[in-house]
Amino acid sequence: MSRAGKLSPRYKWELVVFLCVVAMVNYADRTAISAVFPLLGAELGMSDVALAALGSFFLWSYAVGSPFAGVLADRFSRSRLVVLSLTAWSLVTIWTGFAHSATELLVMRIMLGVTECAYLPAALALMADHHDTDTRATAMGLHLAGLNFGLIAGGTLAGYLGDHLGWRPSFYILGAAGLLLAGAGLIFLRDRPRDAVDSASARPSWGTIGTDLRALSGIVTWRLLVGSGMLISIGTWIFFNWLPLYYKETFNLSLTAAGFSGTFMLQMTATVGAIAGGWLSDRVSRNVSRRRMLFGAVCYFGAAPLLLGFLVHPTYALVSVFIAGFALLRALGSITEPTVTCDLLQPRLRSTALALMNTANCLAGGIGVLVAGFLKSRFGLGGVFAGVSVIMFVAAGLVLAGYLVYFIRDAAERNGQVAR
Repeated sequence: MSRAGKLSPRYKWELVVFLCVVAMVNYADRTAISAVFPLLGAELGMSDVALAALGSFFLWSYAVGSPFAGVLADRFSRSRLVVLSLTAWSLVTIWTGFAHSATELLVMRIMLGVTECAYLPAALALMADHHDTDTRATAMGLHLAGLNFGLIAGGTLAGYLGDHLGWRPSFYILGAAGLLLAGAGLIFLRDRPRDAVDSASARPSWGTIGTDLRALSGIVTWRLLVGSGMLISIGTWIFFNWLPLYYKETFNLSLTAAGFSGTFMLQMTATVGAIAGGWLSDRVSRNVSRRRMLFGAVCYFGAAPLLLGFLVHPTYALVSVFIAGFALLRALGSITEPTVTCDLLQPRLRSTALALMNTANCLAGGIGVLVAGFLKSRFGLGGVFAGVSVIMFVAAGLVLAGYLVYFIRDAAERNGQVAR
């Protein structure tokens, strides 16, 4: 690809920095609620299953909306869609703080899913438009680090304010921060100039939706990436939703300490892993995208056994070690799915493909969160967490199969190009 036309050569990295901040707010808004589960249970009389439904309803509404969001991002301005999504979800976040019943809270979570679903497909494709294969994984890794850091910030803020002021103020603060960012994004964010994009990247028409979907369904490597992403999402969202409560119940921590422990231990190492994973993926692949899949499979195989440590009823220190190791290796490998998708597909299909992956991930994650709520009373959260190791092994196997069997053929069929 050519350089980004009239935009400064530095803009592609300035874009990543800005989207990292937006990503922080995105994940802080969606996960802060898990840090105040005990307060919601006490004030609104919500059971474990009802609390699990907060996570599941969000993910399912996010999943339903994602395909439509991806189609929009492939046909209209990706930068404007990012701003629109950010504005809408920030307003919903503020309104969440006014909920006075479990039903109202569930409705707000559904609305949050609908408004947030437009962000990731548009933002990831926007970065891929501005970054060639030599820097694409690094850019996406930095963005993933922003998402992970947002989990820490959201959980810690909500836990601290929950201990001192109740569960509502954190939603007012996070929503206001998002509205300020949306105003800045309206000025700063820019699509890649059309004259800098080759003819294959031209925006598709509405009449090509069916053709695009058929093209995607025929790419076996992409289907395997969707499958691995779904499995990873099941495990990831189980931890996002239930880890703060595990620390609260197992070690009798305060809401602040549980919110911090349940996000920091999981996400600080994941943040480091996301940054390092993007950089390593670019170095390992050296423009040979297939190698990214081998790198991801190795990381997933390494992460899986660590979760079996929950079977021995570990101490706080050991739990922290298991979580940190798992999160680091998972994050190192998790750049594989979106990066290989963008490497493999024509630019005109990227948002749609990423949105469909989001749909699959969120449907699977929502099911995982709800199933964990049912299994909690029988096996305990420690047993549920240990079971995630099986899911990780299967995900690693799918990525490895794509590397060994299907990638070369699928890449060769892309515009008749020869794969490497």
